[in-house]
Amino acid sequence: MSLLFLLSPAKSLDFESPLNFRQATEPQFLDRAAELVRIASKLSPMQLRELMSISEDLAQLNHARFRAWDKAHDVSLGARPCVLAFDGDVYTGLQAKGLDKRAMNYLEKHLRILSGLYGVLRPFDAMRPYRLEMGTKLKTSYGKNLYDFWGDTVTQSLNQYLNDAKVKMIVNLASEEYFGVVKPKLLEVPVITPVFEDFSAGRFKIVSFFAKKARGTMMRYCAENKIKRAGDLKGFNLDGYAFCETASDANRWVFRRSVVDAKA
Repeated sequence: MSLLFLLSPAKSLDFESPLNFRQATEPQFLDRAAELVRIASKLSPMQLRELMSISEDLAQLNHARFRAWDKAHDVSLGARPCVLAFDGDVYTGLQAKGLDKRAMNYLEKHLRILSGLYGVLRPFDAMRPYRLEMGTKLKTSYGKNLYDFWGDTVTQSLNQYLNDAKVKMIVNLASEEYFGVVKPKLLEVPVITPVFEDFSAGRFKIVSFFAKKARGTMMRYCAENKIKRAGDLKGFNLDGYAFCETASDANRWVFRRSVVDAKA
């Protein structure tokens, strides 16, 4: 195996739709997640509102989530495979619920999802409803924020998998906030970061919503086409995007499209 992809999680979650795919695994850092939940569950809704910069309703919801969170992550007890539970813009592009078994198996081997609560997740790892963004300044015994809490842990976990699976390159489809938990200088393989730009106001630029969805769409493209070599990523052409050689460099691969061609 030559490629490993990284994605961010999503704030929007789906724990209501029918779940036909019931295969689930246990997150690697479940004990560490429990540490964070113990700390967060002691905060009042008002404290969560200030910490996360969210509305009163969301603060109440996430206060209840932290109080209800349990280390039992069985699907039969309400947990869900994370790739089917996340429901934001990235996952609108990924459309995991519509992938066949072979494409889902590709995701399991080639995708890791970075998480403020769980550190890093395999697609089939079970999760419970939560909201804890990587940039949250939640104080723990490790430091002032989640980057301090996770330290080198996520990077070491990735390196272990890189060696075990003989990965040759990481494709970073995560946001800057989430990729910040990874220490590139400690990684044992190079990293390339696809960048998605749309033509707007007379120039090409990153449009947040489109870029997020495109990250998921690229992941779906790779799963459906069983992409194994980095060079084959340049063939990505869904939703009107095309690789732009002149705007790219060795580590930053730019894909562009005109807004009038956008199907997003």
